[in-house]
Amino acid sequence: MALTHGSLAVSAALLLLATGGPGARAQAPVGPPRADPRRLEARVLALGRFGANPEGGVSRVAFSAADIAGRDYVASLMKAAGLRVRVDAAGNLLGRREGREPGLPTILFGSHIDSVPGGGNYDGDVGVLGALECIELLNAASLVTRHPLEVVVFSDEEGGLVGSRAVAGGLTPDALEIVSHSGLSVRDGIRAIGGDPDRLASARRVGPELRAFLELHIEQGGVLDEKGFDIGVVEGIVGINWWDVSIEGVANHAGTTPMDRRQDALLAAAQFVLGVNRVVTSVPGRQVGTVGRITATPGAPNVIPGRVDLSLELRDLSAEKIRSLFASIEAEARAIEARTGTRLSFRPIDATAVPAPTDERVRRLIAAAAAELGLKHMSMPSGAGHDAQDLAPLTPTGMIFVPSAGGISHSPKEYTTPEQMARGVDVLLRSILAIDAGALD
Repeated sequence: MALTHGSLAVSAALLLLATGGPGARAQAPVGPPRADPRRLEARVLALGRFGANPEGGVSRVAFSAADIAGRDYVASLMKAAGLRVRVDAAGNLLGRREGREPGLPTILFGSHIDSVPGGGNYDGDVGVLGALECIELLNAASLVTRHPLEVVVFSDEEGGLVGSRAVAGGLTPDALEIVSHSGLSVRDGIRAIGGDPDRLASARRVGPELRAFLELHIEQGGVLDEKGFDIGVVEGIVGINWWDVSIEGVANHAGTTPMDRRQDALLAAAQFVLGVNRVVTSVPGRQVGTVGRITATPGAPNVIPGRVDLSLELRDLSAEKIRSLFASIEAEARAIEARTGTRLSFRPIDATAVPAPTDERVRRLIAAAAAELGLKHMSMPSGAGHDAQDLAPLTPTGMIFVPSAGGISHSPKEYTTPEQMARGVDVLLRSILAIDAGALD
């Protein structure tokens, strides 16, 4: 195998740790210990008890009693692993392991444990328990990194990346008033898990504090599973733009209005849905467009719909492509107006996420770690949002995907094998060690 810059960095990291660092007494070079699939599976199942639902998944929504109990369980694992545990003002749970060189910035890694209602046992959990597995492996091998390490459990990822937004300084006062799935406002929910919403600024991590952020996660899609790949090297997290779309026609009697005299808002909506699909599929790339909600008014079988309200969502790694697609969809809308005698209007929703490319150097390290382990890997975007997108502007960020059976996620049927989780942890640990050894310097 040809050695790339990334693979050389990983090999150098392992040699440095094997010999105890510069000036230490030489030992036989060894690689880091490998993740224990059985321990990972046991912990996933143990965490799955908190918020378990009859379908076999979890409804461990943020700020609920189940979320609090799950966080307590993870905190107990952190303490047992010798980590110094704290909760920041945003409710993020952090476990710290000091490095051997004072003053160096922190390598942060982890994910979240809150779920959607009726969710599964792997989304987020794999990243948190995999991060703890890395600490366990370092402890077992008596390896101390140069940099301090922190395992993070971000608060309320599923409700809008609350904890990671606070770390990035982007959690607004309005966001604190949103009512979460638990029934609590985000403000009250942060208090319930030990945070302090009145001191959110203290949760912010400025760039120099962090050396890198890494997140291990199941792929929330079926590409890795379908193609037989072990590891996805995430290129970035797509930008997401949402609009509410309203179509105004004229409600009229369905039996007495001739077909050629109708201003049917639902007919215009049908043409709009087809137009979105046509525009989005007309250019090469992995962009997606979705109309996921539609409501016709007045909604009676004998009345021509006079108004339709629907949603439009566009996702891609390129903000410019999203803008271009929307411009083409607007042109389609004007043509539909002319054909149907209706009026279409767009209202952007203030929940837009900008594209968040991962750091190219970190991507190379992840790919090199996978290659050295003999794992089949591929580069891919993340079509779902993750905490990593908020960290990407702050510090070099990388994401590692492992397969999810059938591409199923946010469901009790979500599943990743113990061996697949362990492979992701092995790649994560090697990537951490390469960064610790100076691969990004």
